[in-house]
Amino acid sequence: MTTPIERLSNLVVGTVESVSPNEVRVLLELDAPYATALNTGTPAPFPRINGYVLIPNEAGATVAYISWIGIERSPYPKRSGLKDFGLIDLPFPLRKMSVSPVGTLINQRDRVSGAPRYELSRGVMAFPSVGDQVLMPTPEQVEAIVGAKENERRLRVGASPLTSNAVIMVDPDKLFGRHLAVLGNTGSGKSCTVAGLIRWSIDAAEKAIQSAGKTGIPNARFIVLDPNGEYAKAFADQGNKLRVFRVPPVTEGEEPLDVPAWLWSGHEWTAVAHAQPGVQRPLLMQGLRELKSGQTGGVPREAMIRRYLFSYSIRISALLNVGTQAFAGGVRQRIECAHLLERIASDCAQFAGEVEEPTKADLTAISEKATEVVESRRSNNPIYFNDFAVADLELVRGEIDALSETLPDIGNAAPISEDAPLFFDVNMLAEHLERIATEQGGNVAGFISTLGLRIRGMLADQRLGAVIGREPPTSFDTWLKKYVGDDAACNGMLAIIDLSLVPSEVVHIVVSVLARLIFEALQRYRRCHPMGDPLPTVLVLEEAHSFIRRGYDDEGPAATPSQLCREAFERIAREGRKFGLGLVLSSQRPSELSATVLAQCNTFLLHRIVNDADQNLVARLVPDNVGGLLRELPSLPSRQAILLGWATPIPVLVEIDELPEEQRPRSADPDFWDVWRLAKDRSVDWSSIAKDWSGKHEP
Repeated sequence: MTTPIERLSNLVVGTVESVSPNEVRVLLELDAPYATALNTGTPAPFPRINGYVLIPNEAGATVAYISWIGIERSPYPKRSGLKDFGLIDLPFPLRKMSVSPVGTLINQRDRVSGAPRYELSRGVMAFPSVGDQVLMPTPEQVEAIVGAKENERRLRVGASPLTSNAVIMVDPDKLFGRHLAVLGNTGSGKSCTVAGLIRWSIDAAEKAIQSAGKTGIPNARFIVLDPNGEYAKAFADQGNKLRVFRVPPVTEGEEPLDVPAWLWSGHEWTAVAHAQPGVQRPLLMQGLRELKSGQTGGVPREAMIRRYLFSYSIRISALLNVGTQAFAGGVRQRIECAHLLERIASDCAQFAGEVEEPTKADLTAISEKATEVVESRRSNNPIYFNDFAVADLELVRGEIDALSETLPDIGNAAPISEDAPLFFDVNMLAEHLERIATEQGGNVAGFISTLGLRIRGMLADQRLGAVIGREPPTSFDTWLKKYVGDDAACNGMLAIIDLSLVPSEVVHIVVSVLARLIFEALQRYRRCHPMGDPLPTVLVLEEAHSFIRRGYDDEGPAATPSQLCREAFERIAREGRKFGLGLVLSSQRPSELSATVLAQCNTFLLHRIVNDADQNLVARLVPDNVGGLLRELPSLPSRQAILLGWATPIPVLVEIDELPEEQRPRSADPDFWDVWRLAKDRSVDWSSIAKDWSGKHEP
């Protein structure tokens, strides 16, 4: 029987030779294992790059991962018990390694059972000193390092190949609550990892419900934005747990994708219609407000008259600022004043013929008073005028202001915001804008004509019409139930939105609208909840680099669909956690992602990354002392990834659990050879494809 001291001595593999904040140099013992260690109770590979060692100290034991292994030549052999260093000897090979400290392993007792247990904490509480012993961790210590037995870690994602295949468990609250980024090159296993995380989370929640003696399904919400149409296959076995939305035509068990244009905000309409600032954008906002408030006939004439009268009042006030007791400006100012009063008289006379009493009488009175003031100041020369009295001008302005207060404001005429989710017939928008432009006169109609053409062209697109203008329209509460999830997730825990056939011109707007509505729905849920609690929801975005591209300084001021999409996800990344919205991003080009979104991701699963720019970006996301761990990224095989961030105390290499073939997303490499040699059939019916493409498919 071995004593604790003997067991501890059997684990010693070296001594500390030098110490720095991010690197500890270790001299290995002569009898330290060369490939496989047997002194830990079970065979374990040692020494191995990215493996773990322990350096005991007063705080417990510093955990470090191996970042370098090599041989250095020493002028003297290290021979235990011999004092013949005066002899001439050949250079002696000594094995050394560099390790990077990443955490502290503390020995504590379980509060319930009183049994000893290990607990890993982030950070280094005490750095080792030169001469300290370096130990191999036992299997129990390895499990504590990777968190295999922590109670709050309820979700298994794989095993660690460098730690005797210790189980890697994560806490779902930490994994999804502070956003997750799954990054890696094509074919490295990203899609399978994302599909596995969703499936394993739902399965773990179902088991927890059963173990607690409860009935029902998990109140979970996973919403997958799938631009490649690959996830529906992976969850085809989920039955009523799954909702799939696709561009028509759809098959049994699927629903037509519906992102109605009446749900779009004014900002989104501006981007998709390319409305220019100045004339087009204000009129577009006005048209949306009027249609959403039911004013399909345009702005009431009284509201337009009020706006004109208000502008006259402002111009009279500006003229009054020129003089004091009397308007004693120069010849040019007096002529300008006379022309303004003449215009007021003419316009008010015309307005009087367009409205009913008593507004008609008030307008007539203003017209007559303005004419009287002009005629009283006209000189012998009809093109010149004498000084205008301040009292006369103030009287005209007073009558104008008094009438303006009785007329309806445009804001009162259309109190609805252009962002309100209220139904209106989007096919009426172009015509309504043209009506507004005609009412305002001048060159406005010319500016609006091009805007109307763009809107009509978008709505005429057969591919898009079924997505943004379904008939009959879906009510807003029904839409929220379908896409965000009904009460208690009774209509399923998983929604897959297939974007593969959405036209490229509007796919960014569709994604932007979906992301914004989901986020705002959860915002309003928390505000309406009696306790202010959030509704936990996970939003998954595949090919994130296509929708959240990093911004550049040379971008124009006008919002584009791509910019809107990025802004929507940047807002979710910054504020989503407060409202229970977790973000999962999957991308093969992290260097093209928005820096704001990437910086808000607190957990990373890094698959194989070969591109230098992507590697450099990822390296900046981790502390310097674990940067060496990422050097393995270019050589990682499929299914293996480095897990780091908030969901794990220290970075760990994990081999993701393998999914059965039928549960994998449709993202496998194309099988060229089997098709070429006729081992697999690939018959083609271009006729049916052409009919489907052109919208001539059979009902």
